[in-house]
Amino acid sequence: MSSVWIGNRGTIRDAAAFNPAGEAAAIRRAIKGLGTDEKTVIDILTSRSNAQRQKIAVEYRATTGTNLKDALQSDLSGYLEYLMVALVTPPAAFDAQQLKKAMRGAGTEEHTLIEIMASRNNKQLKEVIQAYYSMYKRSLSDDISSDTSGNFRKALLTLAKCRRSESQVVDAHLSKNDAHILYEAGLKNWGTDEERFTEILCFSSMLQLKYTFSEYQKLTGKKLEDSIRSELSGNFENLLLAIVKCTKSTPAFFAERLRLALRGAGTDEFTLNRIMVSRSEIDLLDIRAEYKRMYGHSLYSAIHSDTSGDYRTALLQICGGED
Repeated sequence: MSSVWIGNRGTIRDAAAFNPAGEAAAIRRAIKGLGTDEKTVIDILTSRSNAQRQKIAVEYRATTGTNLKDALQSDLSGYLEYLMVALVTPPAAFDAQQLKKAMRGAGTEEHTLIEIMASRNNKQLKEVIQAYYSMYKRSLSDDISSDTSGNFRKALLTLAKCRRSESQVVDAHLSKNDAHILYEAGLKNWGTDEERFTEILCFSSMLQLKYTFSEYQKLTGKKLEDSIRSELSGNFENLLLAIVKCTKSTPAFFAERLRLALRGAGTDEFTLNRIMVSRSEIDLLDIRAEYKRMYGHSLYSAIHSDTSGDYRTALLQICGGED
């Protein structure tokens, strides 16, 4: 698995004692026959890295002639099935599937597009775009163009170009200049120049943006996100707010997304699965810390309260512990 999907603050890492052939056989025994031993499947798949799961999948196919993903889909059900299948899917392919799902059918799940496109870096997005084309024989940009519109579409397509600066050097003069451009594009004048917002927020490095946000607040007395809320609207507003939040703290952004998925009358299991799986080897420890800081209780306890059964067991093992 590409190292662009691995950080140093994940809850899941390579298991030291790893036997892909033995673990493939154990999963086969667990799902063979009339009943399924969900505990064995969960214990193995939630304690191995994605790279190790891919090796288990290779061994499983070699010995059974069946894809591990197909076997899991056949023997499991509900949200546990979705979660286990997500775990055995390579990260770029998983993101590609989530994007396709968001744009399939009559309605578009804009929040999924926003979450993925705003939070992935250039290298990750390039792998997702390649996986998307390989899987669906269509370019991601073409599908974005077909399923979105207006400034929201323009901003998504700009992000899909993977041209955000990755410079680790801050240009203080540029920060001040960009802050003035954003001010003139929004608060200073009647009407909003949305293209200026898109150019700066979608092309500048995350480090550069942090300084631009600081200069903007000095200049206007307002946080940029407050100006975005007052000047923009709809999905375009939500996308730019997501970029600002990821710039300031990606773990805090995902903590907020998890809070929204877990609170209220119903749980958004698809968002819960997507974040827990996609961040499990990157920064889930930091997301847990931010969740506790922001909401006064642990992510572990929130998951425990809002889910049940084997699905809860699997999520809690991915979560990695109480805070």
